[in-house]
Amino acid sequence: MFRPLMIGGASVALMAATFSPSAAADEAGGPPPGRVEIDVVAVNGSGCPAGTAAVAVAHDNTAFTVSYSRYLAQVGLGAKPTDFRKNCQLGLNVHVPQGYTYAIARADYRGFAHLERGATGLQRAGYYFQGMSHTATASHRFAGPVSDNWQTSDVTDVEALVFAPCGAQRILNINSELRVGAGTSDPSTTNSFMAMDSTDGSVNTLYQFAWKECP
Repeated sequence: MFRPLMIGGASVALMAATFSPSAAADEAGGPPPGRVEIDVVAVNGSGCPAGTAAVAVAHDNTAFTVSYSRYLAQVGLGAKPTDFRKNCQLGLNVHVPQGYTYAIARADYRGFAHLERGATGLQRAGYYFQGMSHTATASHRFAGPVSDNWQTSDVTDVEALVFAPCGAQRILNINSELRVGAGTSDPSTTNSFMAMDSTDGSVNTLYQFAWKECP
């Protein structure tokens, strides 16, 4: 299971090239030689309309990033009734060098939130491999008033890592969600929102690999 961590503020921005590996990734083994490639085979959800999500792999095979440009949930002035919840379902075909397999050791999400006093926010994500029943999920809750950058981290302990089966190509499914509730705020006069987008060109979600050699 993922162990949720939460950090607030603008100073926690992360880039794949400078990301500090987690203990789970260190203990599981170093990245393989060669090149890891990822094909996006499915993109569905109100938070990632066609053409608004992109995936990139770090040059050292330690992580990959997903960038969004229209991932925003909101309530109140200017919002549609369905805007309170946005989600994205990604299906990724991760091509790894022969003789290796991987797990997701850590996931970092970030964006910007403006929540009026009394309003609430939720960021949730789940991860599973095609054909496997085990699903790792984590949720993070926010409460207004807040108007700042946000970051959450889901960390898996080394003994709980779920690796893709050796010798089989399985799709990695990542389901994420943003949700905003008006709570005791007045949605007729205010607007509250949470965004996870990359309009400023920054990295928004980062997934760190844990690697091991197959028998």
